Amino acid sequence: MYKIGVDLGGTNIAAGIVDEQGNIVLKKSVPTLSNRGVDMVVADMITLCKSLIAEKSLAASDIKSIGIGCPGVVDPPNGTIIYATNIGFKNINIAKMISSELNVPVHIENDANAAALGESAFGAAKGSEHSVTITLGTGIGGGLIIGGAIYSGPFFGAGEFGHHIIRMDGEVCGCGNKGCWEAYASATALIRETVKGAKNNPESLINRYVNSNLELVNAKTAFDAALEGDATAKEVVDNYMEHLCVGLANIVNLLQPEIIVIGGGISGQGNTLISSIENRIKKLVLGGNLKTRFVIAKLGNDAGIIGAAML
Repeated sequence: MYKIGVDLGGTNIAAGIVDEQGNIVLKKSVPTLSNRGVDMVVADMITLCKSLIAEKSLAASDIKSIGIGCPGVVDPPNGTIIYATNIGFKNINIAKMISSELNVPVHIENDANAAALGESAFGAAKGSEHSVTITLGTGIGGGLIIGGAIYSGPFFGAGEFGHHIIRMDGEVCGCGNKGCWEAYASATALIRETVKGAKNNPESLINRYVNSNLELVNAKTAFDAALEGDATAKEVVDNYMEHLCVGLANIVNLLQPEIIVIGGGISGQGNTLISSIENRIKKLVLGGNLKTRFVIAKLGNDAGIIGAAML
């Protein structure tokens, strides 16, 4: 038997047929184009699933279930997307819409939770019962696995690690609050501070790296320039890492997971990032006794598909 995992994003809908070992045997994607409205987006999801089944020469009866990772706040027991700003969905029972068309059980979950389940079941956290997956991208996504299962709380909003506050009256976050971890440790925050550093220090290598076009600054720019010994870039990276580790230390002190998986664009720094985290975080963890392991995510963009299939 196979399962289908669907990763519903603001830009693309990605779906894959997943076997019992967590391998994606066939994958396809289409643009989301959410401005067309709910019905058109859901119709594309159904068509995508049907095309996967047909291309693999399967029948609907060969598919045990379909899982969907959705952005925003979702109600998994009822199969409803309560609110998803990026795609304009509000109180949409997406599970019912798709299962009635395909006659296959459909389960939904927040996309970050689905990715965390994927890493727990078949990725960097495989073999652990208690893990946290943090995605450092445009924002900070997070998923919490307790006893091998997703924990989203009684109101389905647990695991929003990016929005715990690390600095009172700090930078304004996209959520409207001030001082959220996301406003300091996301890739967006790193880019903001890199641009600021380059503007204040015209002689910095950062400017040369982007040919003085600061619109080209990305989450790698400061790290790359710092490796070349640029003082401005080093300061930017150092401040970024301090903020990142404050948030990670809070998670360790609150939850003490076996493993914290780091994904997203920043995770491209690999073992260098992990070493820096481990060196810095010991002084922030209660008693200095760090037992939680930090690892780089293994499944990349496939984590959402694999995790959704496991729902």
